Amino acid sequence: MKSNIPAMIAALSLSLAFLAGTVVAQESDPESEETVAEVEVSGAIEKAGADVSGAAGKVMEGDLSALVPLIQEYVIPVITALLILIVAYFVGKCMARAARNPIEKRVDATLGAFTGKLVFYAVMIFALLGVLGMFGVSVASFAAVVAAAGFAVGLAFQGTLSNFAAGVLLLVFRPYKVGDVINAAGVTAKVIEIELFTTVFDTFDNRRIIVPNSQISGGMIENVTYHTERRVDVGVGVEYSADIEKTRATLTAAAESIKEDLVEGEGRGYQVVLGDLGDSAVSWTVRFWTEAGNFFPVKEKLTTAVKNHLDAVGIGIPFPQMDVHVHKD
Repeated sequence: MKSNIPAMIAALSLSLAFLAGTVVAQESDPESEETVAEVEVSGAIEKAGADVSGAAGKVMEGDLSALVPLIQEYVIPVITALLILIVAYFVGKCMARAARNPIEKRVDATLGAFTGKLVFYAVMIFALLGVLGMFGVSVASFAAVVAAAGFAVGLAFQGTLSNFAAGVLLLVFRPYKVGDVINAAGVTAKVIEIELFTTVFDTFDNRRIIVPNSQISGGMIENVTYHTERRVDVGVGVEYSADIEKTRATLTAAAESIKEDLVEGEGRGYQVVLGDLGDSAVSWTVRFWTEAGNFFPVKEKLTTAVKNHLDAVGIGIPFPQMDVHVHKD
């Protein structure tokens, strides 16, 4: 950004030199703002051209005193305006840093960066409006032009602006943060970056997916890793001939065999639950609480333990089968 300062100053110098010749004596009628603006611009150009031509002619004749009114009317206001904008630039940077750092440390890095940029551009816009006011430019007229331009741009970029608004809502309400695994917009993946217009994901098979924020905020958001603990559910159906108490004891032993991964406490631990009587099997569910980061490894370990313990005591797991009967006529 610092490398762009000379170019920015040069551009602003040209703009302000032109604006220096603009003088608004009375407030314009709102219904004829465009006509008044055209008159002001043409009048400013004619006046500046006449002043410069007259001063140049006198200088050519050796009268250097003709430069004094030119310097007082044009050069000094332009230098003053440039100084105001340069000071506003550094003040905006300091204020942006002061607003950004606490939010980055206590809330979220993405929200902190967004807040810092918002503060910086707000300071620069107010400084620019103040400079325009120094040269007699009506701020009300300027605001009307900006509003009209904003309306046209809004119509042209409806989808983009909806993504921007959704991004602001996601940054403010923070239903998820960078590093969370969420299920939203048909995607289940890890959040890598939350931007103003999109959210970047990495899937478990290492694919990069970029989703517009409007698609995320407009639907259901499931934050899979929001809590530090999760419950693993392993369902199994056993044959009808199996004894219920024996089956319960076997499934309890399966859960006990991986107790090192268990999270104890109120509402935690493990449960062996008899479900329902199905068409061909008695349904059971083993519920096992563990750390969220160990969810998938623990689910595999528990499924393996259930199968091995049922096999060890001779309790079968029924599966669909088809009997074909052939009749000879």
